[in-house]
Amino acid sequence: MSTTGASSTPPAYPTTPFQPPPPGTPYPYTSASFTRLDDTPDTDFYSTPRFVTHIDDAAIARLRTYYHWNLPREGRVLDLCSSWVSHLPPSLEEPARKSARGEAAGKDGELEVVGLGMNKQELDANPVLKTRVLQDLNTSPNLDDPVGKDLDATVCVVSIDYLTKPVDVLRSVLDRTKEGGKIHLIISNRCFPTKVVGRWLQVGERERLQMVAGYLWWAGWRNVEIVDVVEHDPRSDMAEGDVGGVVGRLRGWIGGGGGDPLWVVRGVKAREGSEREGRDEL
Repeated sequence: MSTTGASSTPPAYPTTPFQPPPPGTPYPYTSASFTRLDDTPDTDFYSTPRFVTHIDDAAIARLRTYYHWNLPREGRVLDLCSSWVSHLPPSLEEPARKSARGEAAGKDGELEVVGLGMNKQELDANPVLKTRVLQDLNTSPNLDDPVGKDLDATVCVVSIDYLTKPVDVLRSVLDRTKEGGKIHLIISNRCFPTKVVGRWLQVGERERLQMVAGYLWWAGWRNVEIVDVVEHDPRSDMAEGDVGGVVGRLRGWIGGGGGDPLWVVRGVKAREGSEREGRDEL
């Protein structure tokens, strides 16, 4: 194992390409798909800082390895729905810290991380962020100007399930991304059940992954695929008498019953004009 926290060769992650719907297919979701059990303002829910991690240590270690091999070493990276930690591996964390401290301004190879979140205390505590943006994406899905218009990559860790206008948000990210730039949406099975969109609680894990992949495609991202980073063993969620998997799902939402699974749903900004199909159907 190297000092980067990753082996000398990239892991062979099982990867499944997303199969886009046929041309002319209408957008499959309605506003009812994105209703939540708790529809009070998110600014109230996130007003108290939570200095915790939302996936277990093993999943975080795997995520850092994934980042080591898949995020750019320089340029601008958006941490969407950011908080006090961005889970960067050492190979990326130190350059990002230098940029945040102003030690790499204007130099070749600078890695700038932009954090967009909802709690100022959490963002202020994150040492890799050079730019911090406070924004409620559920009321304002278009990214604010401080994010910039030259992103090389975007990550979003276990938060896409809380967005009530995900396609609008992902389209806004696309519009601010360079051609060839990538987005990585990290998915697990933990959540705050009252704040995720309703459909998330009604379907299984693979259906959620297809749903998120669909968000990307409808927003205009291309080469969309689903990557298994930490495989999930469904037997770890089984409980005697768990009719319909209710107990298993509850364990997943709050943590328990085995290690946290982890997937990445990712896409690429294609050449100008090739993303119109899908966007024009909305």
